Order: sequence, then structure tokens, then C-alpha cells
Amino acid sequence: LLAFTGGINVSRVYSSASPAWRHRGAGGMADGWRDTHVRIEGPAAAQFVDLFRDTWQRQHCPDAERLARSGQHHGAISTEPAGERLVSVIGSVAGANSDRLYRTLLGAIVGATDSIHITMAYFVPDPQTLDALAEAALRGVEVVLVLPGYGDSLLALRAGQSHYSRLLDAGVRIFEMHDAFLHAKTVVIDGVWSTVGSANLDWRSFLHNDELNVIVLGEDFGTRMEALFAADVARSRQLSPQEWSGRGVARQWMERFSRLWEYWL
Repeated sequence: LLAFTGGINVSRVYSSASPAWRHRGAGGMADGWRDTHVRIEGPAAAQFVDLFRDTWQRQHCPDAERLARSGQHHGAISTEPAGERLVSVIGSVAGANSDRLYRTLLGAIVGATDSIHITMAYFVPDPQTLDALAEAALRGVEVVLVLPGYGDSLLALRAGQSHYSRLLDAGVRIFEMHDAFLHAKTVVIDGVWSTVGSANLDWRSFLHNDELNVIVLGEDFGTRMEALFAADVARSRQLSPQEWSGRGVARQWMERFSRLWEYWL
């Protein structure tokens, strides 16, 4: 059994080019999309089946009852590990008051001792996450964010950017990617704790959406994730506190206005 999660959607847009690619033209872009997806094998893949079945039932899809009664899908799944990595599958359900995914990520940030490396398509942090990132930087943890330089939701982009000053003042390093449409959602902490999935670091993912992430513990996988992150940093542009504080008044007002709606973004 194979299972997949990450940022890649199944759509005609993904099979051709990103909105940014079409808007700017291929000549000015190194890439159309920048995304990350993972393939899961072994017992952890069975959890994907359960989450799919639950979602299918909640949406009242055809044959939902028959699917719920069927246990055949578990019969073909081996309980033998497919590798040496420790993998945890965490799903969130819209409106279910389940904050396991949020608490897991927040706890990892709070417990970081060396580094927090985040590549995130949509970054609209809640106050607790914002505090955790700033406090980590202030206590000496290397906190680096790779975020989009543009996006398909200007409101979400500006709402997230309204928090940049707080983070920059705390010592967080922020890079913006401009040569591709950033759609990856990954976090690597201390080089050994990694998460890849569909959830963004925003209110919508944790409160309003059905999402699915995997947590992978291990230095070997963490090293591969760190290599991806280093490549993202190399192709992105760093923001300095001085540069950011010099942005126009109209831009700052747009950010403040956008923040009013961040609960829904």
C-alpha cells in the first residue's frame, strides 16, 4: 500500500503551469511550481485509508455505508515496518474541535533547541504560533522562514506580512521566493523532526479545512529536508528589518486591513 500527502493538487492547473508562470511568462521564472510531496509505505499508510474512509462518510458519498462496513482494505496491509523511520499521520477535520495537528506543531516549535526551518505557502499565524516563533529566536534558536513573494490570495499574503516586523525584530530571518509559485508546506526542527503535508501555517488550515500531515522523526530524513530548505533559501531573497520598515504607508494600511480577516484566511 502506498499513500501520498503534501502540497500537490490534482488539477489541470498543476499539469500545465502555475498562475504566476502564466502571468509573468516562462522567460522570467526558474520554475512554475515549488512544492513538496511525500510517499508513505508500511503501517502508517493504513491510517490514510481510515482518514479517507471517514471523509468519504462525512460527505455522504456513494456507497459510504458499504465502505464503512468493509474491512478488506486492511487485509492487504502488512504490519511489518517498511523502513526505519518513525512516522506519525495526523489529520484535522473542519469543525471537529480537534487541534491535534496544531498542538503538535506548536509543541515542536516551543521545544526547539537549535533550528526551526519553515517553507510555507500560506503564512497567517495565530498569536500563539507568532509568540512561539519570536520567543524561539530570542532564546537563540535559528528561526528561518521561506515564504512566497506573491500569491493567488493578496489578502492572505498581506495578512501574513503584517506580522513580519514582529518576527524580524525578534531575530527571525525571512526569505521571499519570487522565481516560482511557492506551494510547499514543510517544517524541519533541530534537523530531526520534520513535517510535510497539506496544512499551511494559518487559521484556515487548523480551524476550517480537512488537512493531513505526516511527522517523520529521524536524522536521515531530516537531512534530506534540510537540503531542500537550503535550496529554497538560496533561490529566495532575504528581507532586512531596515528594508521592511521602509515600505510605504499604503502598503502598511493594506496589511492592517488584511489582518482583520485572518481568522478566515
